[in-house]
Parts: sequence; C-alpha cells; structure tokens
Amino acid sequence: MKFLTADQIRKSFLDYFESKNHTVVKSASIIPETDQTLLFVNAGMVPFKNVFLGLEERPYKRAVSCQKVFRVSGKHNDLDNVGYTPRHHTFFEMLGNFSFGDYFKEEAIEFAWEYLTDILKIPEERLVVSVFEEDEEAYKIWKEKIGLPEEKIHRLGVEDNFWSMGETGPCGPCSEIYFDRGEEFGNPELGSPDDLRYLEIWNLVFMQYNRDSSGKLNPLPKPNIDTGMGLERIASVLQGVNSNYETDLFMPLINFSEEISGKEYDPNKPDSINTISMRVIADHLRAITFLISDGVFPANEGRGYVLRRILRRALRYGMELGIEKPFLFEGVDVVIETMKEPYPELIGNRNFIKNLVKAEEERFIKTLKRGLEILYGIIEKAKKEGRKHITGKEVFLLYDTYGFPVDLLEDIARDSNFSVDIAEYFKLLEEQKERARASWKSQSKEVKPIYLNIKNRIEDTEFIGYEYFEVNDSTILEIIKDDRETDTLYEGEVGEIILNKTPFYPEKGGQVGDKGVIEGDGFLFEVSDTQMPVDGLIVHKGKVIHGKVKKGLTASGRVDKDTRLDTMRHHTATHLLHAALRNLLGDHVKQSGSLVHPEYLRFDFTHFESLSEEEIKRIEELVNNEIMKNSPVICKEMPYDEAIRSGAIAIFDEKYGDTVRVISAGISTELCGGTHVSRTGDIGYFKIISESAVASGTRRIEAVAGRKAVERSLKEHFLLDHIKRSLTASDDNLIDKIETLKLKLKEAEREIERIKKKSIVDKITDILKIEERGDIKIGYGELNGLQPNDLRDIADVARSKLGKSVVMLASVDREKNKVNFIVAVSKELTDKIKAGDLVKNIAPVLGGKGGGKPDMAQGGGSQPSKLKEAFDIFRKLI
Repeated sequence: MKFLTADQIRKSFLDYFESKNHTVVKSASIIPETDQTLLFVNAGMVPFKNVFLGLEERPYKRAVSCQKVFRVSGKHNDLDNVGYTPRHHTFFEMLGNFSFGDYFKEEAIEFAWEYLTDILKIPEERLVVSVFEEDEEAYKIWKEKIGLPEEKIHRLGVEDNFWSMGETGPCGPCSEIYFDRGEEFGNPELGSPDDLRYLEIWNLVFMQYNRDSSGKLNPLPKPNIDTGMGLERIASVLQGVNSNYETDLFMPLINFSEEISGKEYDPNKPDSINTISMRVIADHLRAITFLISDGVFPANEGRGYVLRRILRRALRYGMELGIEKPFLFEGVDVVIETMKEPYPELIGNRNFIKNLVKAEEERFIKTLKRGLEILYGIIEKAKKEGRKHITGKEVFLLYDTYGFPVDLLEDIARDSNFSVDIAEYFKLLEEQKERARASWKSQSKEVKPIYLNIKNRIEDTEFIGYEYFEVNDSTILEIIKDDRETDTLYEGEVGEIILNKTPFYPEKGGQVGDKGVIEGDGFLFEVSDTQMPVDGLIVHKGKVIHGKVKKGLTASGRVDKDTRLDTMRHHTATHLLHAALRNLLGDHVKQSGSLVHPEYLRFDFTHFESLSEEEIKRIEELVNNEIMKNSPVICKEMPYDEAIRSGAIAIFDEKYGDTVRVISAGISTELCGGTHVSRTGDIGYFKIISESAVASGTRRIEAVAGRKAVERSLKEHFLLDHIKRSLTASDDNLIDKIETLKLKLKEAEREIERIKKKSIVDKITDILKIEERGDIKIGYGELNGLQPNDLRDIADVARSKLGKSVVMLASVDREKNKVNFIVAVSKELTDKIKAGDLVKNIAPVLGGKGGGKPDMAQGGGSQPSKLKEAFDIFRKLI
C-alpha cells in the first residue's frame, strides 16, 4: 500500500480517470450555482444535477472531479458529530467519477477496483464490498469479473444500498467499497452503528431508475454513474492513521491549536476535551476559510448564519483550550498553506478572509464572555436545585438579552450532562414573534386582489420598451381608480391604466419605473410611475391632465426619453461597476442590492473592508476606460442553464424564468431584464459619489453617469473655483491654505477657551453657591461648555480660594444629553470626607457612575435634568 499525501491522492485520482477518457471538471463553488433548493453543495454530484435530470447537456459523457462539499443541514447534517468522531466533517473534498449515459456498472466497478488495487496498491485482501440485496448484476460483476469470494460481498437493504435524489426522480442501487482495518477492531457486522473495523471509502451509485409520483420505478433509457470517495478517508487509509484528523490535511491545523493553546493533542484519548476541541477547530477553520473565499459572509440568516454558527462554535472550543483572544484568523494562514495547490484562489483572498474572521471573533467574544458567565451560573444554580436541565425561560433569557447562540448553549449543556427544554424556548420565542407582529405594521408589498382578478382575465402586457420609446396603436384594456375597476377617468383624477402593449418599463430588478404620457382622442394622461404588481401585468400610474380616458380607446404611449436614457446609462454603468469591483477586489464581490434611478445609481456589494481612495480611483478609472472603448452592448436571450454555463453572473435571490436575457457590455456579462444603452460609450462618463457601509460585510457605492456625472463635475468645479478665489489660492497651494486656516481657527478657539476659563477662575467664588457647615465651606454650581479637565482645574482653584472646603462643579452638554461633574475636597478633610465616596453616591442620580481619589473625583451621567437633585444630595452628604 502506497503512502501518499492528500495532494498526491487528489492528483492521482484525477489523472487516472483522465486516462480513461474522463473530462476533468474543476470544483464548483460551495454555493450552488443552479440549484436554489440547497444552501450548500453537499455532494460531488450536485454540480451535475441538471445533467442527471436530463435538463442540461455537457460536451462530455464522462467526468471526474474533486468537489468542495459542505454538510450542515438536512439529512447531511454532520455538525453535532464533528470533533466527537474520527471521520465526521462540515467541509471535505469528494473525489468522484461520473458517466452520463455512457458506461455503467461493469466499467464503474472495474475502474474503482483498478484504481484502489493497482494505482494506490491497497492489498485486495483488505477490501470488502456491499451491494443492494436485489442487485444481482452488481453481485455477479464483483464475483465473476473482479473475482471476490462470496464472503467478501455483502448484501444490504434499501437503507444502506439504494440511493435516491428525492421522493421522485433518478435513483438506483449502489455498491460500497470498505477497507478492512483489521481484527484488532473486532468482528462487527458490516455497516452496523458499532462497526469500527470496516471503513467505507467509496460509494458507487448506479442511477438506473426514475421513480414516479406513485412510487413506481421505471428504467431510465440511459443509466448514469455517480461515485463518491471522501479524500480525507482514503488519506487516512494510505497514511496509516486511525482518524482523518491525523492526516496531512488536518495535522498542520492540530499543531496550530497546540502551539497557540500550549495544550497537547493525544489521538489515543479521543474523548478528552483537548482532543475534541482541537478537532473541532481544525475542521471549522477549513470550513470558515472556504465559505468566505466562495462569498459567504457572517449574517443572521441563511448561509451567513451557518458561517457565523460554526465560527462561534470554533471560538467556544478555543475557550475550552484556554484561548481567550481572537485566534482563528491566524489559523486561516495554515489552511491556505495546506490547500493552496489545488485551490490557488485562496491566496488572493487571504487578507480579506483573515480580516473578516478577526472582526467576527472580536464581536462575538464580547457577547460570549458575558453569556458564558450567566450560563455557568444557571448550571450551578440548577445543580443546587437538584435538576439536570436548563429551562426554556433560561435559554430564552440568554438568547433574547445577550444574543447567546442556542446551538452553543446545547453543546455546553451536553458537555455538563444537562438537557435543555428546547420546546419551552421555542414557545417563548414564538410568543415574542407574535408580540413583534402585533406592534409592527408590515411594509412588504401585498398584491391587491384587483390585480389578480384582472390578471386572470386578460393576456400579459406586451412590453416593447427594449426597442421603442413610444407606441401609437395600443388599446386601453383596464382602468383602475381607488382600487376599483372603472370605465372612465375624468380630468384631474388620479388612476391607473393597463394597455395591451407598452414601451413603459415597470419597476423591477432595481430599475425604477418609467414616466411619460399616454394620450388619445381628446385626452392626455401623465404617467408618474410604472409598476408590475403581478408578473405580466404592467400598470401605468398617473393623472388625467385634460379630457377623459375611457376603457377600450386606442392610445399612444410615449416614455420620457431623457429620463429613460439617464436610467439606461446608470443601469449599464452598474454592470460595469460590478465587473470592475470583481476584477479589482476579487470574485467574493457579489451584488446584494441595487437602485437604478435617472438621477444616480446605488450598488450594494459583499466586501468586508472600506475601500481606500486608491481603490475607488482604480474602480472609477476601469469603468471609464470601458466606457471609452465604446464596446457594443449585446443582448441575447437563451435558456437559463445555457446562460449560467456561458459564465453570465446571476444575482442571488433574483427570480429567473426558463429563458433569460444576457447582457454583455465590455468586461461584464450578467443576467438582466433591465434597459441598457447600445454601446458603452453612450454612458459618457462615470463618477463615484460615495462609498460606505450598509451592514457587516456589505458595502455601498453611490455614483452618477452620463449628463448627471457631468453636472456633478461642473458643480464641484465651480465650488472649488469659488473656494480658491475666496482664499486667493491656486490648485498648487489650496490644501496648504486650508490647513493653515484650520490651524488658525484651532488657535483662536483655544484662546477663546483660555479667556473664558480665566474669566471663570477670576470670578469663581462669585459664581458658586456657597454654604457653611461650621468651619467647612461647601461650594457648588453649573459651568456649561467646559471639558472634564477644565472642570478639574477650576475645582482646584475654587477649593484653594475657599480654604477648608468641599466643591462640586458640573458641566452639561445639551446636544449629547450628558453631564460631567467634579468633586474636590481639601486635603485636611479627606480623613472624614472622601471625594470618591461622594461621587459614587451622586452619579447614580444622574444615570451614570464615577470615582476617584479622596481629594478629587469625577463622574458623569446621561440625565442632566436631575442635576438640581444631584446638588441637593451633595449638600446633604456633607
């Protein structure tokens, strides 16, 4: 048996099947590109799903791949087992060979056997196989063609050896190949839950049936082959280790955990918390790195929530090792060094991944520390009460008040042999949601019944706006006023018109609806907006300017051409901007929202860091270079699958039909139903106005194009010219003059503050209210507009002028609704009266806290309205 590194195994597998006329297919993204039913690619066959379903054809009949796979949901949810078993992972690599109606069982079995025994040199006596109990064909191939003795061919049932894509669709029997680890692991029944001896390494699926809705199995005209072999498992076999975690794919990460924690990893103690924690961290670091590289960012829902969940889980296990600071971001380097040969894109994404991971770690550690303290307190309290469970109310408190992840809570509870009343928690969570629903009025768009009724009666509106700005022979099919159908709209009335065909583009895909006019014999209707409340139904909203509009009349429609052209320039510019961002920042950039308006464009995209001035400049230059190339903007309609295969970018969460429009403009190719210019040069000019954050991992660019960009530039030019003239400056010295002016302004402000402070100091005893307590004087007063340091200096002066005294000064900031105060005590009084104690008693009244030394202490609060009450308490305490 050969010893091979993981890189060598991966390469040998691909090379072997390439020599058998298989096309090597690069791993697809972890995010399914054509299957929106899945959160993640969870099997090697997912990128070929449409081929197996007969919806797509590839230029090859045989394929081989090493596919990135991620399993944390549905029936393939391995998360809870990760770290506790030697072979469960969230992220792993699936080696697979596929036949699309070409070869079938005999060749698939022969290929697998030859690769394992001849290429990898695994002794035949160490291999056993299983087949579906009713699959005589596979049984005979193993027995007669391969020559395996009967005792090495195990017949198993549907649960183990029959594969289905779903309740209906392609399915078939499978044959699994196992590696016999030896008698020291006992003599269990093959495939049983307690089987540690026989390690499944390769699954050969024979897709030969199509299951219909009645459950009947119908033979496929062209059976397919789908095989899968986990790289991590076969690596453990060839490297002679008992766990995937001891292979060269994981040991660098295990070593990283040992180094950063100072703890030792012991593979002979798989149940120790150190071993479990280091395995979890190693697995999750790989998953985190690949998820972010493929464009998944931390969020509170969907894929982003899964990433956040495993990142936080890894952090929690880091704490089990005594690691109390962000550390996962450093482990990203180890993942990349281990995986950079097969996945070179990781190198370019290194800094982005590390920065994102570090920020997420820092954010969560603050929450986790407080939550953990409370959780361990709850567990201790429960032990004293003699119970071994955490109540739903306690779970809800941690989640609702501290944002503590319930899955982490369950992990910790399990480690303490505690159960969790999750049912009560979900009940309380649902009650909270109901309260939120009762107090929140939904702003979501609801389809009004009137639109649905009309849609069911008439044909879809014919949209001709891609080619034309006007129509002369349209018919008014329906008129709506106040959400009711009517036959007539009169002069001055507001309503909605539905035509049989229109050049007006309805708002969708981020592009705003068109404006313009609809006119006919004796009437003029001004269109202020165009909407599509239901697919295929275009509604023109507006007001009758003169005459009356009647149902059934012939009408002309004319889009406001200048406004539409501005919108078209901004839409095509948005595509170029998207492409420029991906080219310059990386493929992790993905559109997460947009607004295409005649006045400007807004583009939201996934990226963790703010853009530097240099990056903004380069993006702007790249877009303008594409504009100057004056490339034709080409629109093609094609099947969705073909469009995706061609490399066109689809926007996630957008709905696409079977046929889509593909817009190619210079460096950009996207699926888009919007309106665009004919050539990139028609955009004219592109200028970025601003770049900002929208949410964690999401940035926003606002920009202008065409005449709006020219108007913006002219406005800035004249403004700059006015500033230069006002300062008698030139382009060369303008910045210097502004900086000099700022310095002079700061000096003037400091001088004003000095004079103001001196004035107060000179009259401090007149300003303060002074009372006597025997031989002690107390002074107090409000001095607004002063900083804490100024208060301190003035309090010191007042104390000196009053002699044996106690002084309290306060300053209120009305804009920020804050108050700062100082208490000063003469040194000869500090044995009886301590400034720090006074402040601690006064600050809570002002909604804050404070403290300090016996002779001088300060505090603050957020309730300046209670300052009079605070002074009264000060007086009473002396």
